[in-house]
Amino acid sequence: MPYVVISTQITLEKGPTVVGDANSDMQLMNYLGARKILQQGNDYYQYSCDHAPRHVLNKLEEKGYRVVAMTGIGQTCIWTLHKES
Repeated sequence: MPYVVISTQITLEKGPTVVGDANSDMQLMNYLGARKILQQGNDYYQYSCDHAPRHVLNKLEEKGYRVVAMTGIGQTCIWTLHKES
């Protein structure tokens, strides 16, 4: 899986950080310390970890991922990362 999208709310910069969806690489999710959750009001699962986004970005860099885009939408920051095959 060469792309990963992570996000967090600006007001929660210490975590949690959303690190994947229901179809994410299980080994990578375990490495990030993420757990599969179903947030109230959503009808889909996602992976979340208690780490700050900076910590998650550092761990993903160790695995060969690089940030290719970052944006803010309302109170949410979103990073897209890519890993060369």
